[in-house]
Amino acid sequence: MNPILLTRLAAASLISLGAIASLQAEDWPRYRGSNFDGISREKNWLGAWPGGQPKSLWKKNVGVGFASMVVSGGHLFTTGHAGKEDRVYCLDATTGTEVWSFAYAQNLDPKYYEGGPSATPTVHGGRVYVLGKQGDAFCLDAATGKPVWTRNLHKEHGAELPDWGFAGSAHVEGDVVIFNAGTSGIALRADTGDKVWASGKDASGYATPVPFISDGKPALALFGAKQVFAVEPRTGKVLWQHPWVTEYDVNAADPAVNGDLMFLSSGYGKGGGVIRFGGGKAEQVWFNKEIRAHFSSPVVIGGYVYGVDGQGGDRDSKLKCLDLKTGKVQWQSPDSSTGSLIAADGKLIWVTGSGELVVAEASPTAYRELARAQVTGGKCWTAPVLANGKVYIRNAKGDVVCVDVKSGGKVS
Repeated sequence: MNPILLTRLAAASLISLGAIASLQAEDWPRYRGSNFDGISREKNWLGAWPGGQPKSLWKKNVGVGFASMVVSGGHLFTTGHAGKEDRVYCLDATTGTEVWSFAYAQNLDPKYYEGGPSATPTVHGGRVYVLGKQGDAFCLDAATGKPVWTRNLHKEHGAELPDWGFAGSAHVEGDVVIFNAGTSGIALRADTGDKVWASGKDASGYATPVPFISDGKPALALFGAKQVFAVEPRTGKVLWQHPWVTEYDVNAADPAVNGDLMFLSSGYGKGGGVIRFGGGKAEQVWFNKEIRAHFSSPVVIGGYVYGVDGQGGDRDSKLKCLDLKTGKVQWQSPDSSTGSLIAADGKLIWVTGSGELVVAEASPTAYRELARAQVTGGKCWTAPVLANGKVYIRNAKGDVVCVDVKSGGKVS
């Protein structure tokens, strides 16, 4: 069983300054993208904008929350809160027009922050998998929004509720869907919701399961409350584990895997470091406090890790580049508000905590900013999405903004 999904690529011809520019486009069907690493394979998108501002295509409010967006088959899926309900939205990815929505009872639950849903939907095989803060797991028909099955991981399987509710997105592996709930995960049949395996009942971390290869076999990295686990997707067997204790048990940023190295990072003063795994165990290679990822998952490109050091909170945070093998700081950005990060085509896409869209070179030599524009305003902790020549950005109050970054597309 191969955990790496095939990306869906398409070529489109775009007219730019009298020449033909090729945009290699890609869907983004789950949190952190098709390759689970926060890096889009999209090519030749516009990384700087004449006049300093990308063209806004549409804006829609989906309610309070911090879930990111996914794009599949011309539709965008996300979640938000209004009244006493969380709602899953399916929007036309080009126009923002609502196609369908599905609501379920849920309190806002604003504990030291605005509240609302945290887990991003996952689209797979014509279905949408969603995990609510109180453990409600849903499988919805992607075309209609009608429920295929519903389960509650807290009530049915005894998985302890984390302090800030469940936040990790679903991961589909073959015919099972795996959630970061309980000590080291819970797996259900993707078609029926029946239990395949369940770990202990301790509180989980807040990150999404990350597929990788350990000792030549498929594995999932699940960030628990006090350690990272490598588990066998089909059985839930723990292959190895490594301690990672953070104040308040907030392990929220996804692990980043490169070969036999895994970069881990958490906020609240913790820091980040690399472990080397193999032979059924993992050992620490280095640790420092240069990238203290509150929630933004780092990306690894060409042997270097790029991440938002969120120790300064919503202000005075920095984007940093570290040597993956040694932890040496290659560069850091000027002070900025915090935010979230993805990458594509040798560029970093950073949405700051105040809603600015920043594009910088993904190079270890220096911090080189290519473009910066205010796009949404408000608090932005949600990871942006690049899909099919468009960047989607969302703030805490639920404003989803779509901007055009097609090379050759008109800008203003």
